Amino acid sequence: MVSENGEQHYNAKKYRTPDGVPADIVMFTLTKRERKTVTKTLPLRELKVMLIRRKKWPCEGMWALPGGFCQENESIYDAATRELKEETGVDGGHLEYLGVYSTPGRDPRGWIISHAFFALVEEWMLEHRQASDDAGEVGLFTLKEALEELELAFDHHDIIQDAYLRIQQQMLQTTIAKQFLPPHFTLSELYQVIQTVVPEFKEPNFIRKITSTRSRQGILQEVRDSEGNPLSSNQYSQRPAQLYMFTDHQPLLSIYT
Repeated sequence: MVSENGEQHYNAKKYRTPDGVPADIVMFTLTKRERKTVTKTLPLRELKVMLIRRKKWPCEGMWALPGGFCQENESIYDAATRELKEETGVDGGHLEYLGVYSTPGRDPRGWIISHAFFALVEEWMLEHRQASDDAGEVGLFTLKEALEELELAFDHHDIIQDAYLRIQQQMLQTTIAKQFLPPHFTLSELYQVIQTVVPEFKEPNFIRKITSTRSRQGILQEVRDSEGNPLSSNQYSQRPAQLYMFTDHQPLLSIYT
């Protein structure tokens, strides 16, 4: 039925709506542990994911992704941001949409359609993490522990696996590595971050290629002081290494070039 001004009347009761639309967040960080060596060397880095232990039905006692139901007065992105803060105490960081999960029967509470996000945060942001009233514990786990050793709630195993593949792709195709690095870093640190997230990545000529390949020119720039002199660091090396920083440039890369 159409009104005189052309506005179509819509009867919501004609259609079934989901029993809930939660936002689930896969939050990754890189932990850093100094090596006990005589000579200076890069610290050990390890990719980890944050999980919470559920206190209530369903899946009581199981590890799960932080998240919660979207409310009528907020967007699904706002819900993800809110739940991340409420359940883990973490506020900020890189939050990006991953995908929708709607397999029938994925949640015993009913027809629950979940929108998943992934977040990349620096380790220091998790130092004061805390559990909310809905979570018994908050923990950091390696990908091997999360995907192979833990019994996860709902379909969160699949969501974590998908998120891991996504950040591996982005690590090789974008400048997302900046989320795991300080503002100024050496190229050895950048290479280590990439290889920690993508263990298969092997590039013996990395430094030469990242600074000379035309399609990648402009994503990095040397750090210089106020007088234009190059700045270097020997924090993790015997000899000073040039410091770099990411620019805002995002090159368009093609699989055909």
